[in-house]
Amino acid sequence: MIAKINTEPANRRQSYENSADVYSSSFTPLYKLQFNPKDKTPKYKQIVQSVITDIERGVLKNNEQLPSISELSVEYYLARDTVEKAYRELRERGYITSVQGKGYYVQTNSNTKLKILLVFNKLSSYKKIIYYAFLKALGDKATVDLQIHHYNARHFQEIIEKNLGKYNYYVVMPHFTQDLDKVDYMKVLETIPSNELVLLDKDVSELAGSPLSIYQNFDKDICEALENAQDLLNKYGRLVLILPSDGNYPVEIMHGFRSFCVNYNKEFTIKENAIHESLQAGTAYVVVEETDLSELVKKVRQSNYQLGQEIGIISFNETTLKELLNITVITTDFEAMGYTAASLLLDNKRIKVKNPFYMIRRESL
Repeated sequence: MIAKINTEPANRRQSYENSADVYSSSFTPLYKLQFNPKDKTPKYKQIVQSVITDIERGVLKNNEQLPSISELSVEYYLARDTVEKAYRELRERGYITSVQGKGYYVQTNSNTKLKILLVFNKLSSYKKIIYYAFLKALGDKATVDLQIHHYNARHFQEIIEKNLGKYNYYVVMPHFTQDLDKVDYMKVLETIPSNELVLLDKDVSELAGSPLSIYQNFDKDICEALENAQDLLNKYGRLVLILPSDGNYPVEIMHGFRSFCVNYNKEFTIKENAIHESLQAGTAYVVVEETDLSELVKKVRQSNYQLGQEIGIISFNETTLKELLNITVITTDFEAMGYTAASLLLDNKRIKVKNPFYMIRRESL
């Protein structure tokens, strides 16, 4: 465990002024040096990294006074030479300055960029849209590091444990299917301060605190999208959802589809894929994966059925190819998700925002 000790002495209440700067000796009591005696990293390097990280995160402000060499030596049982070596490196790298007879002070640009860790469940074409919209909205106000947890709760835990305390914000897509019996991802999320956590794509209502959340309501979204297309769906008595169980898709998609069919007295089926599907007139398909979309379009073209009349197709998520093929699409606004997350983060708002979800009507329905 990383030791976190408050190093502020009670009598530090002085100020120093020269022609260039005003240095305040009121060292913030909120600052806690991150130091682990058991870490194999050289102790002076740990001091250097701790100070740099806190400067970059905005924990340490420009002109704030650091603990003296003696104070750090006593608090952390370190040799004075170790602390002195760390401060010398920090000064040479331009992170701190020294004032003779007064001590060491943070020296940093007041326009320091935010540091953001973005943790996606996977990197797909849709996630790239979110990523680039997020970067564009942040502009030059932040630097963003991207990591992928691949739906694996253990890997997610390792990412957070390795990076906790090193960023201003942690933007997380909390979709998990693996190692849930070994790792409680809720407990991992709770280790992130709620004012530093941003949930993307999926809300976690059970989570304590009030993190910023830009989410999809998967079951409600698909149900409402189908309801809004009732005028087109009236000619179809049977609906088929093609949802692969091994695709890591939210089960809420199935729940929303089933709710619509039950509420509107539609015969319905949920299938793994379209490979062995025998087309029946009066059937509309809701397709998640593009491989199944291609299979269905091929089957329709090889049959005597007319797409958009006897057979209907609705696909998840918009692409240029679906536009060219005139395929009806239900989709969330991926660009809006990235833009909204960045904008609210910069405004320091802690609210929950449902991302837009809509249907693009085309001739396939």
